[in-house]
Amino acid sequence: MDQGAGAERAPMSDQSQGTRSPEEIRADIEQTREEVGDTVEQLAAKTDVKAQAQDRVAEIKGNVRQKADELKAKASSTTPQSAQQGGQQVVTTVRSNPAPFALAGAVLVGYLIGRGRR
Repeated sequence: MDQGAGAERAPMSDQSQGTRSPEEIRADIEQTREEVGDTVEQLAAKTDVKAQAQDRVAEIKGNVRQKADELKAKASSTTPQSAQQGGQQVVTTVRSNPAPFALAGAVLVGYLIGRGRR
């Protein structure tokens, strides 16, 4: 409960307690009702586990959508030209020194043929 809400009202002196009008008392009662109503609403929100879970799920969905959008933007900014340049580098490397790649291909073919005979 909110103990600070009651501290907002000015303390009543002994003299003012005896001379309060019915309107002042009603206003005080109405203010207290509003404070209690606010406190009940806050407590209800804290105990509503389902609503809290739904809020958390919505928050996580928003984060995931944001990340997905960021990744899509990043992927679309990568041009096919840069991928093509990477492929060209591989081809150039193989052409400049084909022996290691030819040896690796021969080993792979031998492995596949040996595996097929079993």
